[in-house]
Amino acid sequence: MRLRSALLSTVAALTAAVTLAACGAGAPEAAAPTDPAAPLRVGVSPTPHGQILRYVADELAPAQNLQIDVVEFTDYVQPNTALVDGSLDANYFQTVPYLEDFTATSGADLAWVAPVHVEPLGLYSRTLTDLAALPDGATIGIANDATNEARGLRLLAANGLITLNPGSDTTATPRDIATNPKNLQFSELEAAQLPRSLDDTDASVVNGNYAIDAGLNPAQDAIVLESAEGNPNANGLVTRTELQGDPRITALAQLLQSPEVKAYIEQTFAGAVIPV
Repeated sequence: MRLRSALLSTVAALTAAVTLAACGAGAPEAAAPTDPAAPLRVGVSPTPHGQILRYVADELAPAQNLQIDVVEFTDYVQPNTALVDGSLDANYFQTVPYLEDFTATSGADLAWVAPVHVEPLGLYSRTLTDLAALPDGATIGIANDATNEARGLRLLAANGLITLNPGSDTTATPRDIATNPKNLQFSELEAAQLPRSLDDTDASVVNGNYAIDAGLNPAQDAIVLESAEGNPNANGLVTRTELQGDPRITALAQLLQSPEVKAYIEQTFAGAVIPV
């Protein structure tokens, strides 16, 4: 009987240990009640998102009793992975197509909250000032992530440099190019590296935030620039689904879409960033 009791006790202890481990390491715990006074940790790209969010944090948020911790990232991957693992409460750097691609490939449970601004994608060059001067066989730098690569190729197609296979607009890669009269060659790079690539390419398609960060003015320096009108690639606020109802998230979304932020964007970025 004593042996049987000991075995039963051991099994019970092991079961409890496994249950605790599952709750602590493998299975997600129930979300703790939100503390409305806790700082909201928001991941951003430094430019222009970090500048805009710091304006909100310093000038607008105190009146809402909202404290914002601005956390900068220099790539497009870490702000989402940090949001997924709970290091962040929200991020502000991405577009809906980029978010949809990330959640589809990662299975992450993230939610779009609100659009804030558009950063027109542009084609830049150190040596050329117009498309007609682009030589046969020129090397063009484009982003290597699915969303921005397709967006860059659409920009080239919209300006007559290439055509794309029907139905490939949102998922296009160089393999989807139907016609390429100038025999353009493509150098696929991480988006953050594209401004630096201008020393080695004839031209590169650069995201607005990285262009501004590199000292380029999209409105003045781009050979061609993506249209902002009807552009589906607005940058916006994203959070985990469980935090969608968090009053701090709601308050931040309202501030980011406020007339004050719209005026700040227009005055600070002079057309390089366009509020929605």
